[in-house]
Amino acid sequence: KNFRFSYEVLEEIHQTCRKIIRETQSIITKKFQRGKYFAKHPENPGKMPESSPNTVFDGKTFRADDHVRDLVQECVGGPELLQRKAKIQTYSDQTSTALKKHVYENYMKFIDTAKEISHLESEMYQLSHILIEQRNLLNTLRDSNIVDDPRNVPLDADSAPEEPQTKSLDSRVNEETQNRNTIALIRESLTGYSGVLDNKTFIHEGGLIELDANDYRPICRTYLFLFNDTLIVAKVKHDKKLEFLAEYEAKKLAVINIRDLDGVRNAINIITPDGSRIFQCISPSAKAEWIEKFEVSMKGHQRHRKGPAPLPPMATRQKSVVDTMSLCSDATLSPTAEHATTPLIFAPDWLSSAPEEIQALIAQRHFEDTLSLLQKCEEYLARDSAFHGANEMREKMKNLKASLVSVLLLELSASQSRSLHAALRSARRPLKLLAEMKKSREACGALLGVCTTAIRTAQRQARRNNLGVAEIFFCDLAQVVAEFVGAFGPQAACTASLVVWCHQELQYFASQLIKHYLGKGTDLEAVANCVELVRVPCGRLTEVGLDVGYHMEGLLRPTLEGLLAEAKERLIGATQRLEDNWQPYNLRSKQALRSTMKEFEVFGINLKPLITGDTFINLTQSTVNFCRQFFVTTLSCATLAKYETLKYDAEVLVKELFVAQFNLKADPSTAIDLNFVSRNKLFLVEKVLPAAIALFETTSGRTCELLPELKGLAGKTGQPPKPKPRSIYQTEVL
Repeated sequence: KNFRFSYEVLEEIHQTCRKIIRETQSIITKKFQRGKYFAKHPENPGKMPESSPNTVFDGKTFRADDHVRDLVQECVGGPELLQRKAKIQTYSDQTSTALKKHVYENYMKFIDTAKEISHLESEMYQLSHILIEQRNLLNTLRDSNIVDDPRNVPLDADSAPEEPQTKSLDSRVNEETQNRNTIALIRESLTGYSGVLDNKTFIHEGGLIELDANDYRPICRTYLFLFNDTLIVAKVKHDKKLEFLAEYEAKKLAVINIRDLDGVRNAINIITPDGSRIFQCISPSAKAEWIEKFEVSMKGHQRHRKGPAPLPPMATRQKSVVDTMSLCSDATLSPTAEHATTPLIFAPDWLSSAPEEIQALIAQRHFEDTLSLLQKCEEYLARDSAFHGANEMREKMKNLKASLVSVLLLELSASQSRSLHAALRSARRPLKLLAEMKKSREACGALLGVCTTAIRTAQRQARRNNLGVAEIFFCDLAQVVAEFVGAFGPQAACTASLVVWCHQELQYFASQLIKHYLGKGTDLEAVANCVELVRVPCGRLTEVGLDVGYHMEGLLRPTLEGLLAEAKERLIGATQRLEDNWQPYNLRSKQALRSTMKEFEVFGINLKPLITGDTFINLTQSTVNFCRQFFVTTLSCATLAKYETLKYDAEVLVKELFVAQFNLKADPSTAIDLNFVSRNKLFLVEKVLPAAIALFETTSGRTCELLPELKGLAGKTGQPPKPKPRSIYQTEVL
């Protein structure tokens, strides 16, 4: 199946490459045809056929100066030159568009091909592992068949030929002699080593370069000696002497083949009890040989721990020398005679190879399969831990689980995006796995950090594009809460982290709101609009169970109180400095009069009884303008009074502003109609004040407490002096 799948992938890549080649050939053919047309029509370089307008520019002999000179000679006047210029610009735009289109298409095809090649490399890597496992299995079966083959076991020792036994004995003696000589040479060349190399079988040696595990930077030159149960690592000094560095048992090693990268080739990863060490070989053949020798060493250890194979019948009648030499090699694999007589219980093969498989799965980003294999191993260890090396295996699984958690947290932290929705979507996979591994606290911290970055990026973009920052912020906040609850559920620790995070984000949002929209000197109407845009989404979140309105009110209250006090001082000062001429207001046009009447009708005030003449209102201009400003201010204060803590300050502002206008006095040095002054004040108390109270209560949804007290000002409007009685027969003129 793996071979068939690889063949299908190769066939798809082949078809894609053929398609790209065909399209490239078609493009080359078109250009070749254009060049042929230019060669056939050299006498008319300034004109091009309608079907191929770029033919002239594609020619090899095309010169821009000559072409422009010919165009200028053919054109008469500036308009024709401009037409030629526009046509050439059109050709340039068409060529640029076509070029961009072809480049984009080829780029997308290149990306698709690269993805297929990467997928194929992964499949071939897995296939290589499968083939290596099958080869090891075949070697094991072959070795067992050699022992069980009856052709290798003669029935009678007397009938067995003496010559093959002598040859095998001589070859074994030669191998033992050569092995001892090699060990002696290694001991002489290796300085600083105090271990025992007797009774060990030499397998392989060679020079390698050790690389840094993080950035693959060369560290030092090393020389490795591999025995049947030991690996010795030595450092090559400047005088080419070998200095002992470390010694590892073969059964505690694991070798991983590292795929060739751009800067690192022919590298292998040897996992030791001290950690992972990466070595670079000279060539691919040397790398393959090292991997094969390590497999031989580990296979010999596994064959030993499975127990010795049954001896053939001829072994019971061999000479004592042969028995001694055959048992010598077995003795090197069993530490004590007790282990040889009492068989040990070892872990199953799938559990022994599980650490390597888990590391490979983590490297291939198959996190779900990694977690399932880890859980399977942990369940087996919890159920049965009586085998040899159970504690070491449990420690390995613990380290691998910690490694998987760190990789998932890194994956979660790397899922930052300009879009919060995209960041949350990419974080779902690691979140689910971390929750299954009971690492919810670490996961929720990483997730909230990603959400913080995405939300603040969205806020900056919204301010830059002049969009509604409050609506975007609270929508993002609700989306994060919904995703968080869906991922972690009702866990107390995670819920506490979410509450703290919401508090921090609200503080940051309030600080940015004050900095950019609620600064000193901001108009009261703009402040009210900003607060309303914040209050509405807070109310929606309260309906779904997330109460942030009260907290937001507490964060904005000091700033809003300061803005109300500043607005009160500014508006009352402007009202008190006003000088009125106490004359009826002439609007100068009937259209302006109708517009003013409509403005007051919105607030329930009818100005028709006050109309005199065609364009006059029997009120002063300052009274009319004050009423307009007063209603706008009342509406803004009522909007702010929706917060209970701001209601009193907002009502005080409206009250004092009304009193300031009411207390305006006429200049006693000028001749002013006191009846007209009284009429303006009565209009404020009887018409404007009730309309303002109704507007305040309707908008804020709260009852006014201070404004109704102003109704008592009706008795302070003052009565104008009575005129002296006059006779129709008398006059003061004379």
